Amino acid sequence: MRGRGPASLTLPSPREDGEAGGAAAGQPTDAQVIAEALVEPQRFAVLFDRHWTRVHRYCISRAGEAGEDLAADTFRVGFERRSAFDLSRPDARPWLFGIATNLVRSYLRGVERGRRATSRLSVGTQGDMTDDAIGRAEAELLGPRLTAALAGIGVGDRDALILHAWEALTYEQIGEALGIPVGTVRSRIHRARARLRHQLQDVR
Repeated sequence: MRGRGPASLTLPSPREDGEAGGAAAGQPTDAQVIAEALVEPQRFAVLFDRHWTRVHRYCISRAGEAGEDLAADTFRVGFERRSAFDLSRPDARPWLFGIATNLVRSYLRGVERGRRATSRLSVGTQGDMTDDAIGRAEAELLGPRLTAALAGIGVGDRDALILHAWEALTYEQIGEALGIPVGTVRSRIHRARARLRHQLQDVR
């Protein structure tokens, strides 16, 4: 997503802020920190210090001002579920972004549900909350330019694309975050990029 081409007009590249994800040289890995936090809960604060900036940026970018609380909730949920973390994985970023993505989706469903209630739409008009509903809610928060560019990209494809383009996660890490095979990640990102190029041609 970096470099020339229409996609670079829409999706910002990850900020070069020195965050490599995980531990610096000579420091315990995220997995080691979580293992220690099982005995000494205060150790979980190390993960907060390491990953807050990226998780916060991700949540804000997708949910606007509400992202502040969603980012905080990501670490709260992570702390509560620390015993379920796979300690064979040294980097906790995919795990944290998976939690954040689920929280963002839940929030966007709530936004759409509230809008439908406010506008007094009949219960049977649109049925249950769908990916399209999440897309509409997120699009409004992202602003008109991204709304136009991301129109028509399914929520699953959009999750994968944003984690790759904005947060520079590898396909393997995205698969871990979203709980899907790497092959599915590749398909989703390929499909999202193709759709994005098409949309950008329409709005240029």
